Amino acid sequence: MYICICNQITDHQIRDAVSCGATRMRDLQRDLGVASQCGKCCQAAKSVLEQAVSDCNSGCHLQAA
Repeated sequence: MYICICNQITDHQIRDAVSCGATRMRDLQRDLGVASQCGKCCQAAKSVLEQAVSDCNSGCHLQAA
């Protein structure tokens, strides 16, 4: 699903960025350009980011156990 229409960024791209180490909106803005134009996607991007970070942390925790 498209999250940032201005820069054609999808939720999959945000999840990929998290798997490569992004943990903050600042990382997404720098790496993908999310919320760097009109800003209307900021809340949706933040939601996807938080869920992806949570999923990654859960997965990493399970792998370490």
